[in-house]
Amino acid sequence: MRVRKPWAVAVGLAVVLVGGSASAAGAAGTDSPEQGSAPKSHSAAKSASAPKSASVREDFDGDGYQDVATASPGASVAGQARAGYVVVSYGSASGLDRHAATYITQNTPGVPGVAEADDRFGAKLVARDLDGDGLTDLAVRSSAEQVAATGSYGTVTVLWGRTSGVSGQDASTIEAPSGSSGWEVGVNLAGGDFDGDGHADLFMRHGDDWETRSVLRGPFTRDAEPAGEQRIDMFTTDNDMYIVAPGDMTGDGIDDLATFYVYENHSEGGRFWQGTPSGLSTDAKQLSSADAAVVGDFDKDGKGDLATRTVPGGITEDLPYDPGTVKIYYGTASGPSATRTTTITQNSAGVPGTSEKGDQFGARLDAGDVDGDGYADLAAGVPFEAIGTKKAAGAVVLLKGRSGGLSGTGARAFHQDTDGIPGVAESGDRFGGAVRLLDVTKDARAELAVSAPEENGTGAVWSLRGASGGLTATGSIAFNPGDLGIPAGGSGFGTTFANENGFSLYAPY
Repeated sequence: MRVRKPWAVAVGLAVVLVGGSASAAGAAGTDSPEQGSAPKSHSAAKSASAPKSASVREDFDGDGYQDVATASPGASVAGQARAGYVVVSYGSASGLDRHAATYITQNTPGVPGVAEADDRFGAKLVARDLDGDGLTDLAVRSSAEQVAATGSYGTVTVLWGRTSGVSGQDASTIEAPSGSSGWEVGVNLAGGDFDGDGHADLFMRHGDDWETRSVLRGPFTRDAEPAGEQRIDMFTTDNDMYIVAPGDMTGDGIDDLATFYVYENHSEGGRFWQGTPSGLSTDAKQLSSADAAVVGDFDKDGKGDLATRTVPGGITEDLPYDPGTVKIYYGTASGPSATRTTTITQNSAGVPGTSEKGDQFGARLDAGDVDGDGYADLAAGVPFEAIGTKKAAGAVVLLKGRSGGLSGTGARAFHQDTDGIPGVAESGDRFGGAVRLLDVTKDARAELAVSAPEENGTGAVWSLRGASGGLTATGSIAFNPGDLGIPAGGSGFGTTFANENGFSLYAPY
């Protein structure tokens, strides 16, 4: 029998019903999580109105600490295979709150619809303050939800932030326009302020014209009705939009958008759409191909830089066997530079490990400042990295931002055999299968949320602390569905985090 290091979470997280605060939870009853939901409880009372803070991007309860939302779209709910669920873990001065979390499915009271087989609730998560009340809201895509009234597949459900924590109360659904016969509503879902008016917008496919995408302008009503809609023809051929990455890449205070395309097994390059006061420009700039992408200001020049995982030879079928290459395009006043770039692999000086077939360095990417020096750092998931003889145990490499941009200098690797990290590396865990850098302790240093979606057949999530000396494994915590008291079997817990821009993990076959 394999003996594992003990989890940092020694007891299950307290799970109570949505609809009541911690003080009311005992009176509310103890329904099974399969029936609906399990929200957080606060040890301290919340004020009646939440403070507004432009610096807090994912704060669902308005306490100033950022929160981590993760999804398991392939999980079973109430016996319905691949119905999917979402879990929100809350930040605090001591890190992610290990004693409470919010569990939401389509069976949660207030959430439209019902959990059905293959709905895949949580296929994509976008966290933004959509109604302008100072609390972050969560847009949840159900990629295979069937909507008979519009003849479409896919919906986007908006869960509204509250000072007691996100819940299903008054949740609303964005569907295809009335009279549309559209399908895949919500595909390419992303959030940003694409017109610079201070209100968050949602980008997605919204309707039956496959050649267009929509920017649904904020603020949204509590019925999830946008203030307006910009429809843009974003295709030049019959390819598919693969991934999208929002962020201010020109330094003008308005979010831009990078979009990347595929056709069958061929990568078809990308395009840069600049944000303007009237919305996304229709005069797109060509970009190279990418399989994952994120925007961060790695050189602290006020312009966001575009970090990507490249597609080997432009052939997506080769991704499972790819050692992995990360390429950064530095921001300019006109968008990502075509000439000022940096390419990093595990063979680059200072980067831990070695580029090996199938490692997939950069399969997941996220940006954040872990040491508070003002430079964004880059977390690169390496989910198929072997740890010793343990194939696909997985790792995360943190690349340091600095004057001049990213390099391998000072890079560090973390995995389950790293001292201080709960658990032990095992073949097939895929640690690094999702990554997110967020300041959950409100100390101006980002913590790393990282998942291993195949851990023990259920998946698990870790949180590593940011510190003045950089990311540290000391004091890290971990939790899995069993710790949360929610459905576990085959859940793929931690498949994706909110605002993460990546695609499926490609296992070698």
